[in-house]
Order: sequence, then C-alpha cells, then structure tokens
Amino acid sequence: MSHLINYPHLASLAFNTPLYATPDLVQSVRSVLEPRLLGRINDLPERLDAGGDPDSREMQGLRVVGRLAIIPVHGILTARAGQIDALCQEVLSYEKLRTQINAALRHELVEEIVLDMQSGGGSAMGCKELADFINASTATKPITALVNFAAFSACYFLAAACSRIVCSPTGMVGSIGVIIETYEVSKAEEEFGIKFNTFFRGSHKNDCSPHEPITDQAIAEIDRRLDSAYSTFTESVAAYRGLDQAAVTGTEARIYSGEDALAVGLIDEIAPAQEALDSIAARYSGQNAPRRARVSARAGAMNLQNTL
Repeated sequence: MSHLINYPHLASLAFNTPLYATPDLVQSVRSVLEPRLLGRINDLPERLDAGGDPDSREMQGLRVVGRLAIIPVHGILTARAGQIDALCQEVLSYEKLRTQINAALRHELVEEIVLDMQSGGGSAMGCKELADFINASTATKPITALVNFAAFSACYFLAAACSRIVCSPTGMVGSIGVIIETYEVSKAEEEFGIKFNTFFRGSHKNDCSPHEPITDQAIAEIDRRLDSAYSTFTESVAAYRGLDQAAVTGTEARIYSGEDALAVGLIDEIAPAQEALDSIAARYSGQNAPRRARVSARAGAMNLQNTL
C-alpha cells in the first residue's frame, strides 16, 4: 500500500532542528518544501513501502561481491523512513543503514564492508548513534568508507567512524559543522489576511513559530542546541580519527579536497573507487572466494538499491 508524503512532517525534520548538512543541501530541501508548505504547489507524490521483516529483507538484498558487501550511502540522511521520492531525491535513513550493516556483519561470506559514499549530510538526530555503532562494529569486520565522490557533514561523521577512509582523486570531504534554519511566513500570512492565534504553556513551547518574528529567547535556545550538536560532532570525529579536538574545530566546517584532507588527517588514502575496491578484494582472494571478480562501487550500489 502506498502512502502520501507528509510535507509538514518533513519540514519538522528540516527546520528548527540541528542539521549536519551543507548549506547547499539545506537550500535544496527548502526549495522543495517551501512552496508546498505555503500552498503554492499542492502535489503529493507517493512512495512505495516494502513489506516484510527489515532484517530478513536486508539480508536477502545484500549485494556481496568478492567477499565485500558494498552498501550505498547516498542522498539526504535522516533518522528514520528512508525512500526515493517522486522528485527523484535520494533519502536514506540511519535506521535502514544500520540494518544493512547488521546484515553484512552477520553474512558468512562477507569479510569487509564498504560504504560507498555520496552525500551532503542530513539530520543530526540519530547520526551519533549510528556512527558509534559503526565504530564498534569495526572490531568485528573492517568497514571502509569509500568517498565516491562526496562525504560532507553527517556523511563524514559516519565515514570518520569507519576503519579507514579512501577518497577518490576528485572527491571532497569535511563540512564538520552544524546548521539550524528557521522559517517565518508571518508577512505572507498578513498579506493574505491570515492570523494564527497560538495558546501554550511553557515559555519555550512556541519558540521558532513560523507565524511570528523570531524572539531573543528562541535565538538563545538555537545557540545552545548548536553548541551541543557541534561539540558532539567535533569530539566524535577527534576520537574516531585520533585527532586533537582543536584541530577538528579548526577546520571551521571547511570542505577539503582529497589532497588537503589527507594532509590534515581527515582521510587515509586517495584512490579511484575501482582501484580501491580491487585492492580490498585482493586481500581476500585466497580465502576460497566463489570467484575472482572485478567489482564496481557504482554497479554494486545500484544493484543493491534495485533489490531493496
């Protein structure tokens, strides 16, 4: 059974909440949500939900090639409910990614997990929990982050938790920062003769209301949340990568080329995706693999997505 996308729900995940995302990603999400929230566009595209037990479904759909499980980490990262919407915008949930990694950890033919990364980041909510899970899982099986071709913000948070990070020659990483965006429609409502009367208890209950100008109290609360999320991000990356936290905060959310990232310790190696995968697969070629195969991150990721 199909379900309509709930735009107000998506807005609650995009606005007034800490995001480990690049400004470009925030802008792209806003451009989709804003006209629909204001009633200028009334389309409600549908998405398809797969049934069945998630763990069993991910185990059956896991793509294993040359003793490697190649798992795509593409698009906007959210806490839950990932899908590809009618606008062809890829969305991946931390919940789904954790289930896929779990399946690879349990798969008897998988010797190493490769996360094929191409994302501008996403939600701060749930990111730390998944990153810690990935970091702990590296004690069971190696997990390589293959930046093919971008790992920014939340995506880099996850990459940093892996055993190692390999970046394609033209790839980029970083944007270690946090952003919160609010939206206000009070002037538009005034033009249309609309007035919202909100009644509440608790002085923070109506912080960041879109129906009135933002208050100093709301700004102070936003700053508090930004500081907390930023500290979580930078402390975690420093711990995962063995870096000084001051060095991580010193990046000031800069985006790094592969060479620059290697120089400051944000990645471990620069190599084309195909060569990196061949090199990893070669380490397991003598372990009674069913067949020696040339593997492709793009093909593996696409095939995996088509089976889910």
